[in-house]
Amino acid sequence: MLTCRIFVALLLLFSSPLFAAEFDAVMDTAERYVRLQTQGLPGKVSISMGKLDVTRLPPCTAHEAFAPPGTRFVGKSLIGVRCLGPNIWSVLVPVQIAVTGNYVTTTRPLAAGQLVQPGDIATMSGDLSQLPTGIVTDPTSAVGKTLRNSLGAGQPLRSDQLLPTLVIRQGQSVRVISQGAGFAVSSEGKAINNAAEGQVAQVRMPSGQTLSGIAKADGSVEVSF
Repeated sequence: MLTCRIFVALLLLFSSPLFAAEFDAVMDTAERYVRLQTQGLPGKVSISMGKLDVTRLPPCTAHEAFAPPGTRFVGKSLIGVRCLGPNIWSVLVPVQIAVTGNYVTTTRPLAAGQLVQPGDIATMSGDLSQLPTGIVTDPTSAVGKTLRNSLGAGQPLRSDQLLPTLVIRQGQSVRVISQGAGFAVSSEGKAINNAAEGQVAQVRMPSGQTLSGIAKADGSVEVSF
């Protein structure tokens, strides 16, 4: 019995450094992957690695990180790490990803259909991982946009709450540029519908003909033949 206990103690003594090395390898692989995936996020990214038991994992010489389906690289998440050899296994590493940066909030109650003015919004700083998905971080991207729904004062502004800025409004006179292989003709017509840049705009020409084209940033409509 004494011999058995000594053997177990020696096994744990010599295997502890191996477990520590495996733990470090798994954690480093997961953290490097998270940092790579969060490079484009606005603000300062802080990553906290969770706990993981690697004592039951067979030895590994090559690790690879991956994102399980539904992974979000913000807030609480799970990052996969698989062993490529000599043994095959995979584990999920818990991580907490905090992103400290600026975001846009309303300064007063705003009604649906209202055009956002500079005084309607303010820039705040905080943990973006605790805010709704699609939060607006640049105030200039909100000014001039139309609100899709009403908002109370102090509410964070999301991009899906903003309608695209209209460059063409129904009933206004617009310049129509018709172009094809080797020709381009400019004429005037009247817009039948509202359109933002890149959207389809329909224009009634003086002849009564209706043309469909793409609304451009300058308020013209480009028709290709």
